Amino acid sequence: MNNKNKTVVRSMDILNLFIEHTELSFQEIINLSGIPKTSVYRMIRSFEEMGFLEKGSDAKYRLGLLFLKFGHLVSMRLDIRKIAYPFMQDLHNDVKEAINLIVREGNEAIYIEKIDTKQKVRLYTAIGRKSPLYAGACSRSILSFLPDAEIKAYIETEELKPFAQGTITDKDKLYETIQQARMEGYTISHSELENHTSAVAAPIFNHLGEVVAGISIAGIEANYKGENVENFKEKVKKVAEDISRQLGYIKE
Repeated sequence: MNNKNKTVVRSMDILNLFIEHTELSFQEIINLSGIPKTSVYRMIRSFEEMGFLEKGSDAKYRLGLLFLKFGHLVSMRLDIRKIAYPFMQDLHNDVKEAINLIVREGNEAIYIEKIDTKQKVRLYTAIGRKSPLYAGACSRSILSFLPDAEIKAYIETEELKPFAQGTITDKDKLYETIQQARMEGYTISHSELENHTSAVAAPIFNHLGEVVAGISIAGIEANYKGENVENFKEKVKKVAEDISRQLGYIKE
C-alpha cells in the first residue's frame, strides 16, 4: 500500500468513527482511530475545508452538511431507479430496444440503469457512463426542462464538443431543439454520441415539478424513422409520465 492509499484509508477510518458517534472531540478521534496526533489534525483541517466535518462551539466535530447532500443524491437515485425499473422492463419487452435511465450530475448526465437484453446490437451506453447534457436525446431531455435561467447559463458557458457526426455543436440550434422539446414533450437524437445510433427520450419530474431524470428508447438509427419514431415517442412519454406520477408529480 503506497503513501497515498494509506492517507485515504486513514481518512476513511476517521469518517467511519462518526457512524457510531454523533460528535467527537479532537482527542477522542485520536484515541479511537489510533492515528498520530499530527496526522489527525491535518486530515480534520482538510475535512473542515471541504465540508465533510464541522466544528461546533463546544470544540466537538460532527459530520458536515455535505454528507446530507450526498445522502440526498444517493437516496433520490435509488428511489428513481427502484420506481422506474418495472416500467423500463415492460417498455423493453414491448419495443425490444434498449431502455436507459439517467439523472443529472452537474453539467453531465449519468446512466443509472439500462435494460437491453432483447436488443441484438449493444450500444455504447452503460451504467455509470456519463454524457454532457447537450448531447443525446436522454441527456437533453433533462436539459430541455430545466429552468430558463439554468439553460441560459449552461449554454453560454458550455463548450459544445462533437462526439459523433450528429452532435449538436451550434448553440442556436441547441436552443431550437430545446424549445421544440418543450412543445412536444420529448427529445430525439441521431448519431450524437455514437454514429448510426438514435434515441427518443422524455423527462421525468418529481413532486415539486422539477425534472430529475430522463428515460430513453435507443437503438440502431435505421429503426428510428417514420412510424417507428411516432410509436416510440408516445410510448416513452407515457412511461415517463407514469414514473413521474409515482414520484408524486401532478401534471397541470
